[in-house]
Amino acid sequence: MTTLENHPEKNIIRAQLRQNVLLKDLSEADRAELEAHLVIVDGNKGEFLLHQGVREMEQYFILDGILKRVVSNPEGKEMILRFADENDMETSYAALRLGTPTPYGIVCVTKARVASLPLKEWIAFLNRHPETKELFEFLVMRGMSEIMAHTITLHLLDAAGRVHRFMRKHPELEDRIPSKELASYLNLSAETLSRLRKRGKI
Repeated sequence: MTTLENHPEKNIIRAQLRQNVLLKDLSEADRAELEAHLVIVDGNKGEFLLHQGVREMEQYFILDGILKRVVSNPEGKEMILRFADENDMETSYAALRLGTPTPYGIVCVTKARVASLPLKEWIAFLNRHPETKELFEFLVMRGMSEIMAHTITLHLLDAAGRVHRFMRKHPELEDRIPSKELASYLNLSAETLSRLRKRGKI
């Protein structure tokens, strides 16, 4: 974990941050204000950036790789709620506003790099920048709506239908997510996903 200012690849990272859906329209002064708070975190496949049930939360801007948002029960059974890749973000904003522990974990699906800052610092930044706050809250609500739609899909569509919907909604991720992870997200076994592919059903 290294501050952005002290990172050896800071110029590349700053260029990546300019592509982020939330940050691309910031002025140079606003960008400099935010970047002073950022640290760069490199995570390996399977590594947790955020554990379910904690109260110390971060805001993440994804620079490289893919993250997943997951919920686990005490027995370790896991449900994947969403994937996010470069130029996207991850957050526990709703939990912080509700005063609850984060209800999910955030895990690296692939080797990943993120820029992060404490969520309270991010909220303080948003309160000084209402246009960014409006966009951020819209993206949070859109993400929650997508998770709800996905959960409903698991109950209403058959196996092939679930895969087709994912391919239609997320064509950019189709070839980047390991089959085991995709199958878990779609509530399928890896064998079922492989069988559908072999039979040309997907």
